[in-house]
Amino acid sequence: MKLSYSYFKKAFYIVSLVLLSFTTFAQTKVTGIVTDAKTKQPMSYVTVTFAGTTIGAGTNTDGRYTITTTQDVKQIQVSFVGFRTAVRTITPGQEQTVNVALSEDNHKLNEVIVRSGKKKKYSNKNNPAVELIRKVIAHKQQNQVENYNYAEYKQYERMNVSLSNLTEKFKNKKIFKNYQFLFREQADSTAMGGKIMLPIYQEEKLSDNYYRKDPYAKKQIITASKQVKYDENFVDNNGLKSYFDRMYQDINIYDNNVSLLSNQLLSPIADNSPSFYKFFITDTLKDVQPNLIELSFTPRNTNNMLFEGRIYITMDGNYAVQNAFLTVNKNINLNFVRQLQANLSFEKNTDGRYHLSQSDLKIEFGINKEKGGGMYGERLVSINNFVVNNPRPKQTYEGPSQVIALNSEDKDDAYWKSARPDTLDAASASIYKNIDSLQTIPSFKKTMDIATLLLAGYKNFGKFEMGPANTFYSFNPVEGFRLRVGGRTTPELSKRYYFETYGAYGFRDERFKYFLSSTYSLNNKSIYSFPQNYIRASFQHDTKIPGQELQFVQESNFLLSFKRGVNDIWLYNDIFRLDYVHEFSNHFSYALGFKKWNQNPAGALVYQNLLPDGTLNNVNEIRTTELSAQLRWAPHERFYQGKLYRTPIPDKYPIFTLNYTQGIAGFFGGEYNYQNVIGNISKRFYFSTYGYTDVTTEGGYLFGKVPFPLLDIHHANQTYAFQLQSYNLMNFQEFVSDHYASIFVDHNFNGYFFNKVPLLKRLKLREIIDVKALWGGIRSENNPNNDPSLLRFPRNLGEAGEGGVGTYTLGSTPYVEGSIGVGNIFKLLRVDLVKRFTYLDHPGAPEWGIRFFVKFDF
Repeated sequence: MKLSYSYFKKAFYIVSLVLLSFTTFAQTKVTGIVTDAKTKQPMSYVTVTFAGTTIGAGTNTDGRYTITTTQDVKQIQVSFVGFRTAVRTITPGQEQTVNVALSEDNHKLNEVIVRSGKKKKYSNKNNPAVELIRKVIAHKQQNQVENYNYAEYKQYERMNVSLSNLTEKFKNKKIFKNYQFLFREQADSTAMGGKIMLPIYQEEKLSDNYYRKDPYAKKQIITASKQVKYDENFVDNNGLKSYFDRMYQDINIYDNNVSLLSNQLLSPIADNSPSFYKFFITDTLKDVQPNLIELSFTPRNTNNMLFEGRIYITMDGNYAVQNAFLTVNKNINLNFVRQLQANLSFEKNTDGRYHLSQSDLKIEFGINKEKGGGMYGERLVSINNFVVNNPRPKQTYEGPSQVIALNSEDKDDAYWKSARPDTLDAASASIYKNIDSLQTIPSFKKTMDIATLLLAGYKNFGKFEMGPANTFYSFNPVEGFRLRVGGRTTPELSKRYYFETYGAYGFRDERFKYFLSSTYSLNNKSIYSFPQNYIRASFQHDTKIPGQELQFVQESNFLLSFKRGVNDIWLYNDIFRLDYVHEFSNHFSYALGFKKWNQNPAGALVYQNLLPDGTLNNVNEIRTTELSAQLRWAPHERFYQGKLYRTPIPDKYPIFTLNYTQGIAGFFGGEYNYQNVIGNISKRFYFSTYGYTDVTTEGGYLFGKVPFPLLDIHHANQTYAFQLQSYNLMNFQEFVSDHYASIFVDHNFNGYFFNKVPLLKRLKLREIIDVKALWGGIRSENNPNNDPSLLRFPRNLGEAGEGGVGTYTLGSTPYVEGSIGVGNIFKLLRVDLVKRFTYLDHPGAPEWGIRFFVKFDF
């Protein structure tokens, strides 16, 4: 059969179409830098897409971008608000570099002359900007990740911290002669941070993130991490990381409140934002897809905890935020913050909705907001490979919310170079090596040694450190002048074994006191590192005030020598302890303990009971043997581990603690059988522009018959320092109970009222109210009035004279005290006027008092 030419031609086309249908185009990869054509500076957050598609990315802080696709594309489109959109031709199926310089869009609106006798007052009514923001608020839920059944993505984070706004004179000081390699100079001297900066910290993290709506689960698997680390003798590296993470948190503009710098700022798209912000439509962008409206906003009260800036709203029916630029007003009641900028970029998903693709938070701090050296930090977060509604096996979502891969810290430079979504600048790339080199310089070690002595109170001698310095000298009515010296071993001696000791001598009672402890780490980590897992044995022969409970302060601290009223009720204690502590990465922990305690009254304190014949009998010693257990759960807890204490970094999550103590008679000399159960819950509640409230509730019940020194002696405070977890106008050992319940409420308004007073708002003061209430009592079996063999409540002879009772039980009326305070005085000081409302008939009970509290806060 003869085949015609036309037949072959048709067959060729058919085969070509079939082959084409099965053909996948080679990958097209475009990288480059976007700059400002006028200033030549890199531009961040510029949107770069393949023309005619939704595939794209935003530029990073260095103006760099990378986009890839397997579709047949021939052009890229580069757009940014206020600049002309640029289109560049590319070669499909190849890897190529395309740098773009954007020019400003100088189109102007026609001039409109408005003649009016007075400025029009801003109003929400009939305001198109407010109507638009209400539509954004109405669509918030559908534009959040939580709206999907499943979502997953990869995330890269980088945190940089530098000393900022340094001068040439500072840089050339003799002390920095050996450190010149550390300094970094920016080409633009007006950029945040100034021209000369000194990088001191960097952290990078790569993670896989998974979300499931029902049942709710959110999980992060950290696959790689890298951090600048200092000598553990001087710096808690994990605590430093936690502190910076708390300062530079994720910003979710769709949340009603945005956590920032231990405060919460109201989001410009919060449900009630029109009541606190003024909104203005400042531009309409029709040359981009989708069309955008630029919505600018400013606080109604510039002192309040609010943002200002602009957001770009999509006009495609989603009313989603595509870009956001957030900053704060210079008048905001926020300490030490010179500048704050947050840039958020969002990308369109396959279903037409948006997800966060990049955020960049920059903050510069300074003691003086206007000039001088400071500290600059930047946290960059990039999100890619965003996939929705792709369920994983249920094992993916189970377990703790954050998992760290075993080899996450073992990645080499080659891995990081390929895994980063951008390229580090020279200063950032060399900081790991530079800090390692810095710590080998003798002059740096000497400087850190001096700083540790001044700030933490310890002098390092290598394998041993002496301190704390603020306990070397103190005085009290029982011991008179007291000298103390002590110290402890460091990880340089051993990461398994730790020893601590001190010796003290009182010149009035002419007695020596001492303390010895030995600790063995079970996880080969420092006993001060999280999570702790150790066993400790200790013995203490020393004095103590009954009912004094201190937070983050040593009992021998010199400043505690100054107390109000009579302070002569003391104890001599001999305490032997065995403790086992085990913490878990989810911040659940348990502790088991053995305690043998011999206590002897000292000073004006006397233990007496009545003999059967009615005569008074002096009891010189009480002996107890106890077994104890503690359960504690502090979800998402963050803290800085200092030389002595963990300083908590406040957050919204609760802390639960349950303690059980069993007294055993006849065991190692113990004289009493009893059981004591105490539960405690504490939490901070945030109320956006109205401040925050710290609430602590506690309840306890003691089972068994015991003398009053073994009852719960409620925490009193006779110092002039305001103590959050003690009763500031209660005298030592004033109240005892075998069952009780208490609540402490401390609310900080963050200047909400003072910010409205014209002259007062310049001082950036903050209003505080505090209320403490205690309900309790003792059962008849523990009341010495019902049983003469029990120890009598002591008499306070110094304050009330003969017959004045110094220790009491609570009746039907609770103990209540409250205070009104002014905080942020000189940015550090809080002063409270405290009033005691009940039991004012007790001898020596003060009705009013002024207390002081020093706190560094933003």
